[in-house]
Amino acid sequence: MSEHLPFGWSLKPLGDLAQVISGGTPSRNVPRFWEGGTIPWITPTDITATPGKYISEAKYRITKLGLLSCSASLLPPGSILMTSRATLGEAKISTMTSCTNQGFKSLVANKGVSNEFLYYQMQRTKQAYARYGSGSTFLEVGKKDTVAFPVLIPDEASQVAIAKVLALVDAQIEATEALIAKQERVRAGLMQDLFTRGVDEHGQLLPHRQEAPHLYHETELGWLPQGWKAPELESLLADIPTPMRSGPFGSALLKHELAAAGIPFLGIDNVHVEQFKPDFIRFVTPQKFAELYRYRVLPDDVVITIMGTVGRCCVIPHGYGEMLSSKHLWTMTFDQSKVLPELVCWQLNHAPWVLSRFRAKSQGGIMDAIQSSTLKELRLPLPPPPEQSKIVRIYREATSHLQAMRDEVSKLTLKKSGLMQVLLTGKVSVAPLLESIAA
Repeated sequence: MSEHLPFGWSLKPLGDLAQVISGGTPSRNVPRFWEGGTIPWITPTDITATPGKYISEAKYRITKLGLLSCSASLLPPGSILMTSRATLGEAKISTMTSCTNQGFKSLVANKGVSNEFLYYQMQRTKQAYARYGSGSTFLEVGKKDTVAFPVLIPDEASQVAIAKVLALVDAQIEATEALIAKQERVRAGLMQDLFTRGVDEHGQLLPHRQEAPHLYHETELGWLPQGWKAPELESLLADIPTPMRSGPFGSALLKHELAAAGIPFLGIDNVHVEQFKPDFIRFVTPQKFAELYRYRVLPDDVVITIMGTVGRCCVIPHGYGEMLSSKHLWTMTFDQSKVLPELVCWQLNHAPWVLSRFRAKSQGGIMDAIQSSTLKELRLPLPPPPEQSKIVRIYREATSHLQAMRDEVSKLTLKKSGLMQVLLTGKVSVAPLLESIAA
């Protein structure tokens, strides 16, 4: 195969380029493994929740005793923390000494290998890496397959130069994403006001309760505007067979029954915060879809991730045809005469009254999960339908500017993807690009 490679490039097993290091989890039942911990302990949720290519914070920290008690290892700054369970192939470069749970195969680059280049190369080949995943409960790529995973690599100087070009595009993306984050904070404040104060007939926010107590009444969720209710989510579901569904499970869909093309089989990688990403990598045949029809996904369904990276939620847009849900998602079809899906979606992603409920009901030591009862019993503030329409219009206006910036990020990401494809395969020399940048 070497005669087909660009001059100066080689194809090597990942294990020849970096140490591949797994993680572990100290017992949650031993307080001294956690209390007062100073060692950042990274989970896949930390990775997917962190923008950019670097990670410098962790939600959890463990003690030295906790580290020694499990299979986690200390990873030096500059390590590539790459997920290998459920969410496959997502990665960040750590800026700190850290460790991870067992959902990772982290990479410590060998001498002569640029960690930045290796990070970009693994991102380019993420889908190929994900195809090594196996498992009945959730997909996982083992250490043996990770070590053997083939990686294209040039000489060290070329590695550094390629990483430099891609980092420039990353900087543009990160600057735009910072503006998006600022706008999202503004919108979050607005939406919380809308869901606790409501709007008048002109679409203006009602006065605070302290200023106009007669406009509010007490509910199971606290004080809400007059005419609002606080029903359980289950009562808002559509009157259809299985309006709330997750699966298929077990032998209903075996790995060998997945197809290279056909009806998209959705996973947690398709569902992001208020965004559906149609990057389909798994499919079933039309015949298998017919067997599993009860798990179909409909336009305007609200879908939330319930394993791995928990709690990301989006509304399914129109125009994608038939799709199949998976056991890592809850798919919900709502009665739109009662509630508009966008309002449910925003609350599941952002509302403090929802997030506190999820935290209280979280379960599982290795991976958190959301049970059906947690969602069904969840109470949501419910304005009358005309007021819902006004709130949705305000939400859409606030979101339109955000979407324009997200579109700009998408364009830059597409540009980066194109550069990665030609630079990380040696199809285009990096030297002319560096010269044009310098000029």
